Amino acid sequence: MRADRLLSLLFLLQTHGRCTAPDLARRLEVSTRTVLRDVEALSAAGVPVWTERGRGGGISLVENWRTDVTGFTTAEARALFSGSAGTGDPQRPAWESAVRKLLAATPSAQRAPFARAAERILVEPAGWRSREERPEHLAPLQEAVFSARRVRLRYRSAGATRVTTRTLDPLGLVAKGGTWYLVAAPAEAGRDWERLFRVDRVVGVDVLDDPVPADLPALPAVWERLREQVERPASAGVRVRLRVAAADAGMLLRIADAQLVSEPVVRELPVLEGERLVEVSAAFRALPAARAVLLGLGRLVVVLEPPELVADLVATARDVLATYAPG
Repeated sequence: MRADRLLSLLFLLQTHGRCTAPDLARRLEVSTRTVLRDVEALSAAGVPVWTERGRGGGISLVENWRTDVTGFTTAEARALFSGSAGTGDPQRPAWESAVRKLLAATPSAQRAPFARAAERILVEPAGWRSREERPEHLAPLQEAVFSARRVRLRYRSAGATRVTTRTLDPLGLVAKGGTWYLVAAPAEAGRDWERLFRVDRVVGVDVLDDPVPADLPALPAVWERLREQVERPASAGVRVRLRVAAADAGMLLRIADAQLVSEPVVRELPVLEGERLVEVSAAFRALPAARAVLLGLGRLVVVLEPPELVADLVATARDVLATYAPG
């Protein structure tokens, strides 16, 4: 860790010229005392670094002295080429270190436009009404993606109270609007489909020693298909709005999952007679698919709309009753 910090300190001085010890400490996320000790270590190693005390002073390298050490660590290369090192990304420190090395390796005459772009252009993925936060289990999922290894995921779906455990082959990670998603396929033989898993719903993750198959599909194509499914208009299916007890919402969503064409929306309702209720809005593939799922749940769910589904459920229930209770 200290070797990486010394190299970062060297590149900061080479890129920015004279810097104060507090400024270097802020950039390196260490104390001022640590910066001064690192400067002494560089000097002892033969690097022509010197300090000037008083107003206008600081730490700098001898003029025109350069180092050609520009090699990236594995973490820096990953962060630089993945391009995903946002505010809450565990790769952010490695990304900043890689950028410092790139700036230091750029001739001084060409450095100013690049440095100005970094200072004057910001990318903020999160919207005004959301915050970009680092999900608890993002780092191990990144490690699994980089090392191409399977994961054992403990996951709680939207509205569910029970945690399920799944063994998955990760294809990659996508950050969209400040929210991280894992794109993965079930590891069981004979299953050939991919799904999205919100990283902030991951309860636990184990990175396994098993490698992922070499023939997994490319992430961009899979992401494009999954995104189209999520963003598909409601006209592509039957939009259903229903009410269900919060304790039963997870079971409903698990049963309905294969028949949905987009991510369901779950909204909490005021407590009614001591019972916590939620309203679920979901797009089913077709009316018969919605009927097959919801009729089997009986009184656990109350369908609010569309009216044609309510009429279909009533007609089907009457048919069933006539078949099994003709008297």
